[in-house]
Amino acid sequence: MDITGPQEFDLLVIGGGINGAGIARDAAGRGLSVCLVEKDDLAGATSSASTKLVHGGLRYLEHYEFRLVRESLIERERLLAIAPHIIWPLRFVLPHDAGLRPKWLLRLGLFLYDHIGGRKLLPPARGVDLTRPPHAGVLEERLTRGFEYSDCWVEDARLVVLNAMDAAERGADIRTRTECTGLKRAREGWHARLKGPTGEQSVTARIVVNAAGPWVDQVLARAMPGRNAAHLRLVKGSHLVFPRLYEGEHCYIFQNRDGRIVFAIPYEGEFTLVGTTDVAFQGDPAGIAISPEEADYICNAVNEYLAADVSPDQAVWSYAGVRPLYDDQSASNSTVTRDYVFELDRGPDGQQPALLSIFGGKITTYRKLAEHALEKLAIGGRSWTAQAPLPGGDVPALDFEGFVAAQAAIRPWLPGSMLRRLARAYGTRMTQVLGDARTLEDLGQHFGGELTAAEVIYLVRHEFARSAEDVLWRRSKLGLHMSADERAALAHWFARARVEDQAISAAIESASAR
Repeated sequence: MDITGPQEFDLLVIGGGINGAGIARDAAGRGLSVCLVEKDDLAGATSSASTKLVHGGLRYLEHYEFRLVRESLIERERLLAIAPHIIWPLRFVLPHDAGLRPKWLLRLGLFLYDHIGGRKLLPPARGVDLTRPPHAGVLEERLTRGFEYSDCWVEDARLVVLNAMDAAERGADIRTRTECTGLKRAREGWHARLKGPTGEQSVTARIVVNAAGPWVDQVLARAMPGRNAAHLRLVKGSHLVFPRLYEGEHCYIFQNRDGRIVFAIPYEGEFTLVGTTDVAFQGDPAGIAISPEEADYICNAVNEYLAADVSPDQAVWSYAGVRPLYDDQSASNSTVTRDYVFELDRGPDGQQPALLSIFGGKITTYRKLAEHALEKLAIGGRSWTAQAPLPGGDVPALDFEGFVAAQAAIRPWLPGSMLRRLARAYGTRMTQVLGDARTLEDLGQHFGGELTAAEVIYLVRHEFARSAEDVLWRRSKLGLHMSADERAALAHWFARARVEDQAISAAIESASAR
């Protein structure tokens, strides 16, 4: 086993989800030496299993979480401005259903939603007639009036990857497939044992940030054996993906009779994403899947509103994730706070190297969470991430459609749907993906679903992709648009590339030995 000598960092971040990647980016931009380790792929767990919304959390108003909603609404527009390629506005239609929340309460909630966050970029809420197109015939006939308001969509896993990319470009050491297997505190700093693809290594860090999500308690136990369990509540959320259930780019938000809500959202052009659930979870968060009970719950919820019923067997895909929430002793999983909580440990005397553990949080507030984490650790430097675009996000004047039109004029040989997908995924970095290509053939092997070798190579070189699954289900959702044979061909490509890379590495080592 290859064991190399120790390396020293200011900050070791454990966990490559959205919180860990955001903290690594912010810290690296302030001049700190940063190492981020993730035992699987970036966004490999919770951060790629969300409902994929940047939103204020309309229903949180019912629980009087005004600070969280206000912060989320402010962040919603900030994120839209720094990543207009992977984040874009959506309109949500909320039908009024007699016997549930009254109209006056919905109007009040939407008024607050429009005003407490300083909305500037998004259109305001308004009433909507559900008996007219595009809602007539889609919804149950009893639903005649509703409300429409704004929130945003986000490519959640890509948001994580872009933060990690930016951190790396600012000097951070990003290590995927690398697990922290040991943590020991010493007077001068933390000694961490890392196990990665090439073996084991020791690193030291002045500060450790535990952003391990569902595994935050496991990291704490490794760092402080015998410590009492932290206040962690794991709540599972699952989603179903159906062939497109209705026309139009609007989303629906349906009130369920248990007080929860379920979304129906246009997804990947040809599909509708429906979810989510709130189910208490125990066990290993790795490799979880939707249960039959959750699938029935989702279908029953939307069937209360859609004119045409759906059933679990009609779904083409499903996914599930575990939310690592701070346990505030709420009786219901749906009412437990989505706010983030920090636990800072500096040892018995308060003078030892710091360990900061993070509980909860949501994608929308990840950037602010990172700022607050560095403030909690008393790390100096100017906060800078509120205006700095993420990679590819420097779209002129935030005019995404204008950017697409300009790219179409430059590359008339590129099919329109493919160009738009590349622009959405990579923004201004799509020029790096395409390189000097002048024809589709210049992009190399075509795997299906518009995926070419040029794009895969870019993802490997710049976005930490190491497997077909990384490419098809996290860097993109092209797995939905490809056949089983096409997906297998990409897996074979990765297997062959890995063998060739190992052969090249072996040849270099042999030549060096001579």
